[in-house]
Amino acid sequence: MDWNDLKLFIDVARLGGLSAARRVTGLSAATLGRRITALENQIGEALFIRSQSGYRLTAAGEALLERAGEVETAMAGVSHWQAQNHGVRTVRISAGSWTSMFLASNIDSLWTPKSPYRIELVTANEKVDIGHRHAELGIRNARPTEQWLAGRQVGRVAFALYSARVLNPGIEAGLFVGLSGAAITPSARWLQARHGDRIGVRGNDPQSILELVAAGAGMTVLPCFVGDRDARLVRVAGLVPELTSEQWLVSHHDERHEPAVRRTADSIARLLLHHDGLFRGATPIR
Repeated sequence: MDWNDLKLFIDVARLGGLSAARRVTGLSAATLGRRITALENQIGEALFIRSQSGYRLTAAGEALLERAGEVETAMAGVSHWQAQNHGVRTVRISAGSWTSMFLASNIDSLWTPKSPYRIELVTANEKVDIGHRHAELGIRNARPTEQWLAGRQVGRVAFALYSARVLNPGIEAGLFVGLSGAAITPSARWLQARHGDRIGVRGNDPQSILELVAAGAGMTVLPCFVGDRDARLVRVAGLVPELTSEQWLVSHHDERHEPAVRRTADSIARLLLHHDGLFRGATPIR
């Protein structure tokens, strides 16, 4: 069985269809469909129930996904071992979308071309498995509970409602901008629960939501370190206390003292603590 076919199967299964997988893999929907059909023929069972709304796994597909995930972990470990032992060390940092954007905009505080290691940002709204070496460092909103992980608190994150500075029809109508699909983050769930019936426009990624709010499509809830840094936006209310969360920098016990990991972790901690007031929402409402 070709590992490349298994990777395509994993992408289609996790993303729920060919359209989303096409954007991730760079292959056409027709090519993806042929590869999945060929894999089904090779196995001798249907892996998906196909419908206009997407691809849903059959029982055989569920079983294969579980096993393919184990292969994926093993292959990632091999690739990582090869890179670490036969090339420049790469330190992968997992974080949510907004935090990844913040790190990216401050990359010079974490890495320079003279650094003896590389940086890779792994953006995910769900926890990336550091235990299985899918990342060396993670920034999470709670203390790690896994016994093999070490963590240090690097601050707190506050949230507030924001709108564009200039009144536009969406704002005047009291409408909101929301996240499309399942509300998987606390802030998305909060907005859906309290203002779901007044969401006029949705976006499926943080950057599009930010641009929609800046364009006046409506209000939304944002981390203060995002909203207060954007000169196009203004807070329309105080902080949302129930959304305030801790911020933890997490690493594996076995790797936290490795030089590249330790240097990167210390740089992240200094960066976040330097901007502690911004993350806590201490910037005055403009």
